[in-house]
Amino acid sequence: MLTVSDVKLSFGNTTLFKNVNLKFQPGNCYGLIGANGAGKSTFLRILSGELEPDSGTVSAPSDARVAVLKQDQNAFDGYKVLDTVLMGHDRLYRVKTDRDAIYEKEDFSEEDGLRASELEAEFGELGGWEAEAEAATLLAGLGLDESFHERGMAELEGPQKVRVLLAQALFGNPDILLMDEPTNNLDLESITWLEDFLYRFENTVIVVSHDRHFLNRICTHIADIDFGRIGLYVGNYDFWYEASQLAARQRRDERKRAEDKAADLKAFIQRFSSNASKARQATARKKQLEQLQLDDLPQSSRRFPYVAFKPEREPGKNVLEIHHLTATFEGERLLDDFSLVVNRGDKIAFVGPFTSRASMLFDIIAGECDPDSGSYSWGVTIQPSYFPNEAARVVHGKTRIVDWLREFTTETDPSYVRGFLGRMLFSGDDALKPMDVLSGGERVRVLLSKMMLESPNVLIMDDPTNHLDLESIQALNNGLIDFDGVVLFTSHDHQFVDSVANRIIEITPNGVIDKLMRFDDYISDPGVQSLRDELYHEHLRVTL
Repeated sequence: MLTVSDVKLSFGNTTLFKNVNLKFQPGNCYGLIGANGAGKSTFLRILSGELEPDSGTVSAPSDARVAVLKQDQNAFDGYKVLDTVLMGHDRLYRVKTDRDAIYEKEDFSEEDGLRASELEAEFGELGGWEAEAEAATLLAGLGLDESFHERGMAELEGPQKVRVLLAQALFGNPDILLMDEPTNNLDLESITWLEDFLYRFENTVIVVSHDRHFLNRICTHIADIDFGRIGLYVGNYDFWYEASQLAARQRRDERKRAEDKAADLKAFIQRFSSNASKARQATARKKQLEQLQLDDLPQSSRRFPYVAFKPEREPGKNVLEIHHLTATFEGERLLDDFSLVVNRGDKIAFVGPFTSRASMLFDIIAGECDPDSGSYSWGVTIQPSYFPNEAARVVHGKTRIVDWLREFTTETDPSYVRGFLGRMLFSGDDALKPMDVLSGGERVRVLLSKMMLESPNVLIMDDPTNHLDLESIQALNNGLIDFDGVVLFTSHDHQFVDSVANRIIEITPNGVIDKLMRFDDYISDPGVQSLRDELYHEHLRVTL
């Protein structure tokens, strides 16, 4: 059990949370959620002992082993992949290292033999004989086969390093597992594997994630940071969301009643304050008004942006035709004789492990680059708008947000764009920020603003949920569900894909799968999976 008692943390004059009293029990998985800046990662650092709170304590049994998903991808660049995973169990790895050092001695003494015997016994008690097999299983589940075991961490790409660090955190059956955004840089099948692993995990898990499907699959409880406290709710994310919406309606009703009462008191005071016969009553009303502190009513840190795409015109029957596209990047053929007809009403999710193929396709049809051969044509009624896989490709430079967005609207009222930005959570002077200083999430919201102002009837979106918090993902998700035009998109967010797409396309090394169905149906259809196995037969791992 991990116990949190009277914990408080502030930064400057801002209190992130106070009076936090929680007990995290074995066998439960806790999803830690909250708005950006609410203190989710900070609270994990307090739980791990990396950060001291202003007051209060965090305690765990003295023999409990706490594992933390490391965030520094380069911290283990001097080690091999397999050794990095084994380091997840610090004591086991030190025993193994000390034992191996003794055996490597040229002059092996009797004292060395006794010490080696002791270390062998402890190594066995800690599960050392099964350690490498367990590490290999974890790596394989995360898409890294045996060929990676002896490679140096410095040789790996960023997403591969993340997988190794995740295997490190999971290794050795820790008593308490703390993870911050573990699904980042994972393909959908690796996420499914991780969901299954954590679902079976018998100890305590506390995880921060923006993936709603992931939270729904694994969580028994939700710990919500809001209103300057941390509330604990039984159930997964969907249960919490329904409960939070009910609580929000109750708070709105409470505030409305308070505001109405304040208005009535002010009206009475204004009307009768100079009336001698009513003076005593007016004075009483003033005292009541002073005691009615509207500013003291709790305010949520959550903010939902306004995301709604409204086409200037409906798309015609002819949307997009692609004929025999071939495209190569850095010597690798990403598209090979690719053809596609996009129809009115299509919302197409491009899935699969080779995300660069969809990115190349999107760049071509958006006019960002040319294919090696082949052609494509948009219908005469079509007005596409493009969201590339990195918002910084578009949203950059020293131009102020509000000035840049004015280029994409015919509205002449200078306050229009400011009002629009307010609904996208850029209030006050935030709208005057130069684009170079924006965070990843802010750049995404600016790019979404541009696309909404353009009033397109076709949206091309390459992983638009990246960098967004849960509230913004939910808003974008709802906006695309309500959108009357055509959508071509990629995303690593399972629920986002399943709820938006009505057509699934997967570009494999040996052909294209194109199915008119939802994503959940696609991944559970035996015929589809048999076809995928056939098309990926030259690859060791079939991933989504």
